[in-house]
Amino acid sequence: MKITEVDNCPPDLRYFDNDDLESKLKPQDVEDIVEIFQTPLTGSYNWDYTQADNRLKKLYELGKKLNWNATVDLDWTRERYSHTDWATNPEFQQLTGFKPYDDLPEDKKIECSWHLLASGLSQIVHGEQGALLVASQLVSCAPTYNAKLYAASQTFDEARHVEVFNKYLQERIGWNYPVMPGLKLLLDKILSDPRWDLKFIGMQIIIEGLALAAFERQRAAVMDPLLKDLFYLVIRDEARHVTFGVNYLEEFVDTLSEKEKEDRAEFAYEACVVMRNRFGSDNVMKHYGWNVDEAQEVLNQSETSRLFNNLLFSKIMPNLKRIGLLTEKTQEKYEEMDILQFQDLEDHGAIDWDELSQPLDYSSQTA
Repeated sequence: MKITEVDNCPPDLRYFDNDDLESKLKPQDVEDIVEIFQTPLTGSYNWDYTQADNRLKKLYELGKKLNWNATVDLDWTRERYSHTDWATNPEFQQLTGFKPYDDLPEDKKIECSWHLLASGLSQIVHGEQGALLVASQLVSCAPTYNAKLYAASQTFDEARHVEVFNKYLQERIGWNYPVMPGLKLLLDKILSDPRWDLKFIGMQIIIEGLALAAFERQRAAVMDPLLKDLFYLVIRDEARHVTFGVNYLEEFVDTLSEKEKEDRAEFAYEACVVMRNRFGSDNVMKHYGWNVDEAQEVLNQSETSRLFNNLLFSKIMPNLKRIGLLTEKTQEKYEEMDILQFQDLEDHGAIDWDELSQPLDYSSQTA
């Protein structure tokens, strides 16, 4: 084992040799590249150990019941989906209208679709690792017994998500893109903030809300049945995580002073601004040598991008309202972002136990 410390995430596209993965698993062949971050984490014991028989306990019990195994519950023996076919439905290609992309021959557009998918899945891997680290922090710093137990179960969920998306990238695509600056900025903020409830807000409401939107969109677009099944399993976990966060934070935020609420509301707003550009594809544009600003302008104006932003904030805004973090000041800012309109949609506070409790059933899946 070799551990190499770096100051920032390596900027280069990383390739994997699918025919030689086994040899890379030998300890002498593995190099762990790590970036150190510092956090003034304040932990807490809970000496009460009481757990009311309520919604939060039931969600924790569901998490134990519905655990799945990334290597067993997905059929990795399926033939690898060909890279000569579209990675995602061509109708979902956001770069249509960008001349350098339009001028590509069909086979190169297909190749680009795999790079765009790899970029998106890579950001998911990085985001899930961030969620793994935040959940592990919450085990020690969340004050209540319920929250500690659930954070422990979610830590295992997030580890499984990192594992399964990384496995797909390595074995089915063959390359991995570095983390996007906006996502890294938000993860750094959440991980290094000493306040446990901001970690909860950043992860359970913003990052997990974004994940639900991204996964639903990706599952509808991707062509590989294995990846559709993968998204199906992860979406079930994420829906449970967001539901727990909304129910738990709704109770906690109500105990805060107006000043403390305003501070949390401003943090949530700043996180939304960062996450609006969370799935940008700058790294793919750079890989092809295209003008990033011109390409981004096309992306921002595309119908696909607009629909995705709507889906993203339709998941987040109602939850922020439910937990009491849409204050008068931040409402004006959300109005300027043109997303306040989503505040009255259905939130994740109401729990559909039948839906959350369904056993795994691939036979009825459609996307």
